[in-house]
Amino acid sequence: MKITLPTALTLFRIALLPVMVLVFYADFRGSNLVAAGIFVAAAVTDWLDGWIARRYGMTSAFGAFLDPVADKLMVAVTLFLLVQQNHTPMMAVTSAVIVGREISISALREWMAEIGQRARVGVAMIGKVKTAMQIVAIVVLLHQRDFPELRYYRIGEGLLVVAAILTIWSGLQYVRAAWPILRGHK
Repeated sequence: MKITLPTALTLFRIALLPVMVLVFYADFRGSNLVAAGIFVAAAVTDWLDGWIARRYGMTSAFGAFLDPVADKLMVAVTLFLLVQQNHTPMMAVTSAVIVGREISISALREWMAEIGQRARVGVAMIGKVKTAMQIVAIVVLLHQRDFPELRYYRIGEGLLVVAAILTIWSGLQYVRAAWPILRGHK
């Protein structure tokens, strides 16, 4: 199997995971900024690998499989780190909603693909908006700095709640699209 540039970027994103975890727990000034920067780099490579694959016809079955796995790993691992650091009920519930939806919709998509109905649960615009909100919320939460005039971390928590709401909304849209098949009707 030939590794294309988009697939290499996806593999790089996966390789960033342990680096981000180590930096997150590192005890040096600015480690939170570096962790946020690593997460941003992962988000940029996510966009870039898809753009390159579509623009230059470098799509592959392996890349199509690996890309969403890398995305979900990065978000889930980062949310686990954030919950461990700030173990409030709100952080735990919003993170559980986001991770739970990702697992559920991934399973739904896999099952729909298996029965030849993958197109019914393709990526919708609300899913893209949800992803963007998650990225912004996580970057703000990783940054972890309170400015005297601005409760930065609280803004991140609020954005994560919005991301969880969008997560539920987009998940319901995917289930609605698949509902006739789930009920046994084509």
